[in-house]
Amino acid sequence: MALSTKAIDPRDRLIFALDVPDVDAAKALVETLGDSVVFYKIGLELNMSGRYFELLDWLVARGNKVFVDLKFFDVPATVASAVRNLRGRGVTFATVHGNQGIMEAAANAKGDVKILAVTVLTSLDRGDLDDLGFDVDVSKLVLSRARRSLASGCDGVIASGLELPGLRAEVDDKLLVITPGIRPVDNRVEDDQKRVVTPEQAFKDGADYIVIGRPIRNAADPKAAAEAVQRTIAAVFS
Repeated sequence: MALSTKAIDPRDRLIFALDVPDVDAAKALVETLGDSVVFYKIGLELNMSGRYFELLDWLVARGNKVFVDLKFFDVPATVASAVRNLRGRGVTFATVHGNQGIMEAAANAKGDVKILAVTVLTSLDRGDLDDLGFDVDVSKLVLSRARRSLASGCDGVIASGLELPGLRAEVDDKLLVITPGIRPVDNRVEDDQKRVVTPEQAFKDGADYIVIGRPIRNAADPKAAAEAVQRTIAAVFS
C-alpha cells in the first residue's frame, strides 16, 4: 500500500467534476452539494458556455477550492500567458497537456497556481493510442510523461488509478497525483471512461486526490453520494 502522507485535509481529497451545461446549473448543483464537497473541477464545457470566471470567483468567495481543468495545449508562450491570467484568483490547480516545452512554460509562469500535467486521458486505452500513432504501452507512456513533468517543474500529474503503483515507484512523493476515472463499487453508470478504479483502491495505490463527476451528479441524492465517498476517504486515512 502506498497511502499518501501529504498534509491534505481528507475532505479536500475529493474533487467533484462540475461538468454541467452552464453556470446557473453549476451554481445550483454546488448549493445542493453544500458542505459535502470542498473542491471543484471546472472544465471545458463550462468555459465554452460563458461566465467561466464568474463561476470561478463565486466558488472562491464561498471558500471552495478550484481546479481549472482546461488542459492548455498551444505554443509555449501562449500557454504561459494563459497561466499568468489565473494567478491571484484563488485557483489551486490548472492542467496542461503538451510536450516538455509547454509544461516548462506553464511551470515558469504559475505563480500561486499548481500545474498538473495530463499523462494519458482515462478515456483512452491501448487501442486508442494505436489509432493516435503511439506505439507504446499505456503504462510506459504514463511513466515517461511523469518523468518529463517532474523535470519541467510541474507540481503533479493526472493519471489513471491503474497506473498508480508504477507511477509511485517511479516518482515517489515528488509529484502530486490526481486520479480521475473513479467509480464507486456500486455504481453502474455507463460512460466513456475506460480505465477506472474505486476510491478506496486509488488512495491505497497512492493517489493524493480523486476526481468524481457522474456517479455523484447523476445520483438520486448527489449530496448523499458525495458524503458516502467522503466517509470512504475518512476511513482510508483514519
